[in-house]
Amino acid sequence: MLRIILTVTVLLFMSSVIANASVSKGQKLYLKKLKSSCHMNGAVMSAKHSMSEWTDLHENKKLAAELKSICPKVKNSSLKEKFLLHYFDFFKKYAKDSGNIPSC
Repeated sequence: MLRIILTVTVLLFMSSVIANASVSKGQKLYLKKLKSSCHMNGAVMSAKHSMSEWTDLHENKKLAAELKSICPKVKNSSLKEKFLLHYFDFFKKYAKDSGNIPSC
């Protein structure tokens, strides 16, 4: 029984670390790839939408188009599919209704 509890605890801890890694990667990518084109910090950018709005944009494959509309000078190379999930995780975690504030 103790072994099962320990295993579940370790798995829960690992999944929270993995989920957070994507948020932190999204923040780093935002700083590197989007911030100079968007002319705003991550807190302002994330607050452009609520958590559900960011989710809808992501699920409907409209996140890249929305980022392009907010930041018209952003390069298409910064909106590659492999970056979008990380941007989404970052924006959703720090959305205007999340109560969280990023450090960038």
